[in-house]
Amino acid sequence: MEFLTEPSLLVALIEVAVGVLLLARAADEFVEGAANVANALRVSPVVIGAVIVGFGTSAPELLVSSIAASNGDLDLGVGNVVGSNVANLTLVLGAAAFIVPLFVSPGVLAREAPLSLAGVLLFALFTIDGLARWEGFVLLACLGVALTWIIVGGRTVETADINLDGDGSAISQLSRTAVGLIGTVLGAQLLVWGAVALADELGITGGLVGFTLVAVGTSLPELVTAGVAARKGETELILGNLLGSNLFNSLAVGGTIAVIAPGPITDRGLATVGVTGMVLVAFSAWLFMVTRKRVHRLEAAFLVTAWLVAVALMAGDSTEAVDAIGR
Repeated sequence: MEFLTEPSLLVALIEVAVGVLLLARAADEFVEGAANVANALRVSPVVIGAVIVGFGTSAPELLVSSIAASNGDLDLGVGNVVGSNVANLTLVLGAAAFIVPLFVSPGVLAREAPLSLAGVLLFALFTIDGLARWEGFVLLACLGVALTWIIVGGRTVETADINLDGDGSAISQLSRTAVGLIGTVLGAQLLVWGAVALADELGITGGLVGFTLVAVGTSLPELVTAGVAARKGETELILGNLLGSNLFNSLAVGGTIAVIAPGPITDRGLATVGVTGMVLVAFSAWLFMVTRKRVHRLEAAFLVTAWLVAVALMAGDSTEAVDAIGR
């Protein structure tokens, strides 16, 4: 236990612990407030999930990736996007499906699912040879089109029956959602800072750190939010959250880092295994939704296993890269 005497490691461990505790509490308020906003404004919960919850819980990815890219670490920024997209549709979706079967509504199949898949594919296509600034503008423009489609289409969907607790006014529930969002983002950021500090001591490459520790850390808002929503039976909110988060990660976060710091991806494992895994996971999740109209425990087990395999392959490539640099 001698390593605990190092001040930097102690601070990192405290950041991780506080981040987890803050996430657990804030996410509950976030989900409840978002669902109540949907009811008060007579907007479909899946729209709230895709726009407010999905994009809100992706704020850590935007912050971390933008800072990393501006500091010259594009691999870390891209790895965060790729890893978060994979974690959302494997760990997070799988965890929620283990709690309760997730049935897919026609609205999700018509809008959120294809838009999310298209966003991931476009980001992957641009990432193969590195990111150019014009590609960033294209991604951001596509985000505007996708948002318009989701919002316009979502308002025509019949509002789900959601039981409000306390003051059900839109203003009070928006405040509740905002407080929950702030707490969720702060908790995630504390966790990421601690995880990155710990990873630095291990000498892990930027691409692997982004794909694993940072990606899982910034995906914890989605994980906690999905778990809370699953217990409350808000399955539409879960799917809207995850699909919207991946759409935001690919188009908004990917577009932002491409505009800020365009350049090549130097981590071979990230550019090959990571990006390919992201596409395969996105396509598999979409296939489950289209063919089975649900995500159950069998599919959840497959998705979680896919994440473990992707991490193992990424770690293998990153280890080879570190050894090559050492030689």
